[in-house]
Amino acid sequence: MVVTLDYTLTVDGEVVDTSKGSEPIQFIQGSGQIIPGLEKALYGMAVGDTKEVVIVAAEAYGEVDPNAFADIPRREFPPEIPLKPGVELQLRNMTGEELVAQIVAVDEEYVRLNFNHPLAGKDLNFTVQITGLRFATPMELEHGHVHEEDHE
Repeated sequence: MVVTLDYTLTVDGEVVDTSKGSEPIQFIQGSGQIIPGLEKALYGMAVGDTKEVVIVAAEAYGEVDPNAFADIPRREFPPEIPLKPGVELQLRNMTGEELVAQIVAVDEEYVRLNFNHPLAGKDLNFTVQITGLRFATPMELEHGHVHEEDHE
């Protein structure tokens, strides 16, 4: 099924993301396009149904992995990069894979990077409303994603 979903995501009492003021999201249920806990919570809902759900970290972006931190020599960073906690960086590893990291600490010699997802270790509070349900087309199933209406 293609699910059309309006949502508001709150973490620690703060709205982190919402579809309010924009288009609802669409995804193919059961295809792993959204976090597992939220996908499970939506089963059995019908168009118009609203629900508040708490997704524990393990069913969302996982727990914080203590091995996903790295201390990189400060001299390896170009001078134009602001070396301050909270700055998010897009990097490439030795094989060319793109990684996202956040600076968590800076001292005289090293910059400590956190490669965990920013919401790792956090329980997520969702308010959701199903605004549409339809069968996925064979092409959408083959491609693994929802197509715009004019591509059906």
